[in-house]
Amino acid sequence: MQLTGSARRRVQKEPSARQRPGASRLGSLLPTVGLMLACFVRAGAHEGPPYPILVDKSLGPCVASVWGDPDVGTGTFFIIMEPPPGGDLPEDIKLEVGVRPVGDRLAEATHAAVRDGVRGRVQYKAEVPFDAEGPWHVRVILQSSRGGGEIATEVEVTPPGLGRWDLLLYLLPFVAVGALWLRAVVARRSRNQGSQL
Repeated sequence: MQLTGSARRRVQKEPSARQRPGASRLGSLLPTVGLMLACFVRAGAHEGPPYPILVDKSLGPCVASVWGDPDVGTGTFFIIMEPPPGGDLPEDIKLEVGVRPVGDRLAEATHAAVRDGVRGRVQYKAEVPFDAEGPWHVRVILQSSRGGGEIATEVEVTPPGLGRWDLLLYLLPFVAVGALWLRAVVARRSRNQGSQL
């Protein structure tokens, strides 16, 4: 069967499903959306990112960095322990986090830090109840067979986040960019189909 010139051009212009411009992009968008949803489920229990409070401070026979998320309700502190240069960590580290509000309206309360099961580093976690916003004194106290020590600072206790809504708020710019990109792909596909008719 022989095609006329205009019919031949029409057949050549129609892309196959494999060659359609938006097909591969849409296929790559689906795993991205799936990954974002998986992150949402995993991070839903966390109300805000921890931030560094003390970094690489000498704490008895160790070097410590403290990261925290001090929110009203339950605040969380992560203490990362490292050996001093050329040394090693004691096996019997015991850590406590002591907190009291600035202004001494309450006595200091200490809370035990438990070893976190993080690979590749020695990390402890302490959950501390805070009853009010504002500045609080924080002390990290170490005891071990090789000696003890403490480091202290002040932190600003903030109101708790919005829970799962925080994550949606953080993801909103990415979702907006994805929606604009998807809109551009659909518009381009419509234009291409319109020009082929």
